[in-house]
Amino acid sequence: MKIIDSDFSNHIMKSVQKDLGDIFFFDHIAVIEFNEGVHVDINNSTEIFDEINAYFGSEKPFGVIANRINSYSVKLLDADLFRGKVKNLCTYAVVSYNLAGKMNADIENSFCLSDNISYYSIKDAIYDVYNKIKNNMCFSLN
Repeated sequence: MKIIDSDFSNHIMKSVQKDLGDIFFFDHIAVIEFNEGVHVDINNSTEIFDEINAYFGSEKPFGVIANRINSYSVKLLDADLFRGKVKNLCTYAVVSYNLAGKMNADIENSFCLSDNISYYSIKDAIYDVYNKIKNNMCFSLN
């Protein structure tokens, strides 16, 4: 389910469209919906990180949710470089809607420094990510 079609759509504070996909900003969460077939790596994701850093700054703790409504790939070998671009990122989640998406999320999870990041609903992901930030359960990614 697209975030704009969810019960959370009226809480979106800002949205931007980029070549790789759309970013929807909430108070402490960014939801990214990458476009069908894109490959996300450190070289082509600068616009995404620039938007995230401009919105949250360098101090405000936040979480990112990849809402996997489309099929795309991520260069997991760039995981450390991704983390270096967002110092105040506290938690990360991936919402999958099919078995292939779930398998990709499980692979991504092995490259993350947090608990399980895989969810089947945007609602569960938003609640969990928000509660981790609210309860100061943030972890350092560096």
